[in-house]
Amino acid sequence: MQKLESKRVAVLAANGFEQSELETPVAALKEAGAKVEIISLEAGKIKGWKDKNWGNEVAVDKTVGEVDAKDYDALLLPGGVMNPDQLRHNKDAVSFVKGFTDAGKPIAAICHAPWTLIETGALKGKTVTSYPSLKTDLTNAGAKWVDQEVVVDKGLVTSRDPRDLPAFCKKMVEEIAEGQHNGK
Repeated sequence: MQKLESKRVAVLAANGFEQSELETPVAALKEAGAKVEIISLEAGKIKGWKDKNWGNEVAVDKTVGEVDAKDYDALLLPGGVMNPDQLRHNKDAVSFVKGFTDAGKPIAAICHAPWTLIETGALKGKTVTSYPSLKTDLTNAGAKWVDQEVVVDKGLVTSRDPRDLPAFCKKMVEEIAEGQHNGK
């Protein structure tokens, strides 16, 4: 496994994140030695979604108003339907994500998470995957959508759903280890 001891990774999520899509990648990041911080819209705790019902709560380390992309090496965007739908409507969240896209920093987005990326305007010309229902939205944003378990395009790692987590986590750690990707 790649070593990420010197890396700080922001995890941007809100209530309704797909539990496995936050917990499994966070565990992989920590196992690789990364310092992980949960960022959300409000302080306190956020609640996951698991098996068509509410799941575990996760403590929020910082709110999106308190952070800047320049302070992190990479970004993880878990999926779930409710979570990215809230984030893409929040100007601070979109601005935070845009800071990563503008700097060419690694971003890992699974399932419905690319919805938030659409709002940054950074997907034009990128090859991505996602939960299949986002295909039209991503194509309309200028991305090339493909149906694969994991897709990497200049540091942007995308996957379709929880079944893809092993491949997603492996590529996420590799891309974060490689660092910033210029020529976004």
